[in-house]
Amino acid sequence: MRIVVDVSPLSLPRTGIGNYLLGMLRGIAEEGGGRHELVAFALVGPRGARRVREALADVPVEQSIAVVPPSSHTWRTAWSRLGRPAVERVAGRLDVFHFSDWMYPRQRSGVRATTVYDLTPLRFPNWVAPLTRRMHGRKYDNAARTCDVVFAISEFTARDAAELLPFPRERIRVAYPGVGERFSPEGDRTDLGAPYVLAVFTLEPRKNVGTLVEAFALVRARRPELLLAVAGPEVPWAKSPLAGEGVRGLGFVPDEKLPSLYRGASAFVYPSLFEGFGIPVVEAMASGVPVVASSHASLDEAAGDAAIRADPRSPQALADAVERALVERERLVPHGLAHAARFTWRACGEAHLAGYSAGL
Repeated sequence: MRIVVDVSPLSLPRTGIGNYLLGMLRGIAEEGGGRHELVAFALVGPRGARRVREALADVPVEQSIAVVPPSSHTWRTAWSRLGRPAVERVAGRLDVFHFSDWMYPRQRSGVRATTVYDLTPLRFPNWVAPLTRRMHGRKYDNAARTCDVVFAISEFTARDAAELLPFPRERIRVAYPGVGERFSPEGDRTDLGAPYVLAVFTLEPRKNVGTLVEAFALVRARRPELLLAVAGPEVPWAKSPLAGEGVRGLGFVPDEKLPSLYRGASAFVYPSLFEGFGIPVVEAMASGVPVVASSHASLDEAAGDAAIRADPRSPQALADAVERALVERERLVPHGLAHAARFTWRACGEAHLAGYSAGL
């Protein structure tokens, strides 16, 4: 098969979706064993094109990057809405076109696929930026009408998609994210000058930052030596309540520095109110860190039975869970390592290839 994957989101600093895209491409390449042509396609501005090329530097794919003048978002939106030209005019012949959240150009033939990472824009529209809400709404509508197969990053999200989108459940495939080899207990550990509890996420409403800060104040009353380190970019459309004694915002942390940051933590906490999967949970486990995760059902698959779960709405429950994670480290870490080992990018690639083949 000649598989064309839209990687335009790699034109921004990488967070969860960008990392999933890269891992997915590596997994398809590894599982495919050279039997398929894999093409990374993007429609981006000049600066975005540089970022895409840098991200793909060590990924065994053909690059097809179309550079357009700013604003590239306007070009992608116009192409999606006009429905012409067909994507083959730009990306070449294809057997599969896997489009992203950012655009959904028409194709002449072949399997049409996309990924649903989570349905926050439909479930909780007030938790996302207006532009994100509009963009994802149009993408979901197009996917429901035109896709042969839709991939979800968890069973939870697959069920959510079947409920909220007019798309048959039997054509939704689950392709779990993997954990890169760099996430392991061995290696450098970040030193922040004091022991720290770590959180990794974009500072948006569903990540529940305010409750986390309240919970940490309760933890710090018992353990004044602890810091709360929060790694992740702010979003311009939402106020971030990241302030408090012992709370340190690290801003955006490049992917290559995350393993050291995980390994240096005394515990990891993820109090999200809603997720598609929760990749940082398994990354932290793979790095040998005890994990506290929200008890929301959307995190059941990422957490398994290897994390301490807590009501994300209760600062006291979160604080008690962090205390347990610190005390029960020796029990939790081996369970976390075993659980995280289940998630590989090769398995993700295998799921995608099986879905594409079924759609032919």
